[in-house]
Amino acid sequence: MVKQQSVVIGGGIVGVCCALYLQKEGHQVWLIDPAAPGDSTAKWSCGQMAVSEIVPLSKPGILKRIPGWMLDQTGPLALRPAAIPTMLPWFLRFVANARHGRINAIAQAMASLTHQVYPDFASLLAMCPDKTLLGQRPVIEVFDTPRGLAAEREHLQLRERLGFSAETLDEAAIAELEPALAGKFAHGVLFPDWRAVSDTQGFIAALTAAFIQQGGTRIDSEAESILEANGLANGVKLRDGRSLPADHVVVAAGTGSRRFFSALGVRVPLTGISGYQALLPQPEVEFRHSVIYADGGFCFTPMTRGLQIGGTIEFAGADAKPNFQRAEIILQKARKLLPQLNDTAKEFGVGHRPFLPDTKPVIDRSRRLSNVLMAFGHGQLGLTLGATTGRLIAELAARRPAAQDLTPFSAYRFMEGDRT
Repeated sequence: MVKQQSVVIGGGIVGVCCALYLQKEGHQVWLIDPAAPGDSTAKWSCGQMAVSEIVPLSKPGILKRIPGWMLDQTGPLALRPAAIPTMLPWFLRFVANARHGRINAIAQAMASLTHQVYPDFASLLAMCPDKTLLGQRPVIEVFDTPRGLAAEREHLQLRERLGFSAETLDEAAIAELEPALAGKFAHGVLFPDWRAVSDTQGFIAALTAAFIQQGGTRIDSEAESILEANGLANGVKLRDGRSLPADHVVVAAGTGSRRFFSALGVRVPLTGISGYQALLPQPEVEFRHSVIYADGGFCFTPMTRGLQIGGTIEFAGADAKPNFQRAEIILQKARKLLPQLNDTAKEFGVGHRPFLPDTKPVIDRSRRLSNVLMAFGHGQLGLTLGATTGRLIAELAARRPAAQDLTPFSAYRFMEGDRT
């Protein structure tokens, strides 16, 4: 029996998971990405399996915050004034999702994906020799004041109604769980169903190695265009002039997916939101858990390559150059909290999170080229949703009925009016 040939454009966490699940369906798969395995947006993330992070960024009252974002470039959310003209249409869509009804609908849709995260990753991680890639400790969130915790209460209750857990922590509990923070916080939450990876870069690299070991081919080049004939895609042309034949094509290139929208016949308001990180190889402060500092707007994640500190985001507009002063600001705030931090050999990084205004990803089939599948726009949940997206893409390729309703993740919801 001749194997079906599939080309996956994008070798980040979503792309490699799509490639692995297509392999499980018996496909011969090519994975295209010019960057080294693991050198992607998810590398510069907090590394959390944030399974209950289902409430969209657009929350009630967000419109009032925008002037503050413009004035305070040191805050956890920043908006570059120069980006306003180009981002205004996107922002109007974004703010429109701040209604309670929309928030509940989006959270329900996202929960339908995140409830499947661990079983979907289990079969992929089983192929990897390193069994410590995904940690087993929960994630903690801490607040400066009881007011900060109270402000999250409504959303914690929404998460609980949708089947996720959260446990309130006092000063003693925080100190017991995380001695580095003893005496610094008296208000917190434990997310028992969250986990953190041991190394964001190594996690993706290990999955890529498993893909290659299973007979897949990773091509260090850039996809230039999707080739087509008779209403179907029949291959992908690479920047170096080569062409790869394909029975299926998956577009999973994050913000780079935009270049294919015309060929796919979609108009999707996809933008990159910059998330900055500082990596300390020898921090001289031990963290046992990944810890979100809510009022600081960043998190600490211990990894095998050091302590990663980051998470603040910047609305900078499409293809904006990084402003690594944002990473320095994160580090300054971390030093204020923990003066003993050693930042020798520090490394700064930025990930351009592919965001849609309703913070839901696109997991869909092109109506113009029906053998092209789309998997992008995962925002801050690319790492979390990589395997689940891969499984769903493989089901679409096989034309099996999806295990869940994918209507909320349609690429066409922005063209037709989102009624999901």
